[in-house]
Amino acid sequence: MATLMDVARAAGVSKATASRALQRPELVAEPTRLRVLDAAQRLGFHPNAAARALTTGRTGLVGLVVPTLSNPFFAPLVMGAQQTAEKTDRHLLIAVSEYDPTREAELADRLAEQADGLIMVTPVGTDAALRERARRVPLILVDRQVGRLPAVVADTATGLAQLMDHLLDQGHRDIAYVSGPAGSWADGQRSAILRERAEQAKARLHVLGPMPPTFDAGIEAARTLPREATAVLAYNSYLTLGLLHGLAAAHRRVPEDVSLAAADDLSSLKSTTPSVTALDVPVEEVGALAVTRLIDLLAGHHVTVTSRLPSRPVLRASTAPPANR
Repeated sequence: MATLMDVARAAGVSKATASRALQRPELVAEPTRLRVLDAAQRLGFHPNAAARALTTGRTGLVGLVVPTLSNPFFAPLVMGAQQTAEKTDRHLLIAVSEYDPTREAELADRLAEQADGLIMVTPVGTDAALRERARRVPLILVDRQVGRLPAVVADTATGLAQLMDHLLDQGHRDIAYVSGPAGSWADGQRSAILRERAEQAKARLHVLGPMPPTFDAGIEAARTLPREATAVLAYNSYLTLGLLHGLAAAHRRVPEDVSLAAADDLSSLKSTTPSVTALDVPVEEVGALAVTRLIDLLAGHHVTVTSRLPSRPVLRASTAPPANR
């Protein structure tokens, strides 16, 4: 098994420099860091986590709190975060809050005891609680903005407004929005921009919800959808799939009777009948950038920026001009 001294010899540096390159890379010149990393990879050397913690005060662990793993929307986010963490020899500790603020706070406290910093995805805690946590542990928010706390946001609000503009251009003037879970920051952003767009176009926006982002809730939304609505925007793909099922059961055809679009794009939406217009959300990139921002914080950089990644509308067969146009 290769030792740190073996890595130092292979890289042509001292043992202390090799240690700094692997444990505190911000203290080492970039060419030296890359030379040490290359030697470590060739020799199959992996620093001992316990030794690293004693030497640097860092565990190499990143805490990631997600609201659920039952929704496949979060799987690519976790993948993006994991791949970026691994590139710097860090590892993820994942906890699932189930959208419960008390559980979210307890899990974050436990992770903070082991991890160097935290990433909290769509947290449901109060602004005050998140500010207090950021004073105690390096923290990056995802899809939540609280003052100047560093955050990474998938800009689904602007993307959903573009879908709304698409429906308005087609002639729809009675549009429903099936909203997301109660207290969702992202849902509040989306609802506000959709109301603004509807008012500008002198159109009516019917907001249904709050709704849990589930298939069953989509079926229920189809039952309560106003008859005058000629188009529906849904908070997520699960709601959209439920709406498709519920509308078919009610003998309301998509898009002939009702146009339908989703605020994210699971792979299944491409293969439904009809295929569903949706937002292409860069979820994996969001996870990757969140880890990068956390690493910046851990390196002592002053990070107070909200990074916004744009979402792109993908137009498919589920949207069409209203029948009465």
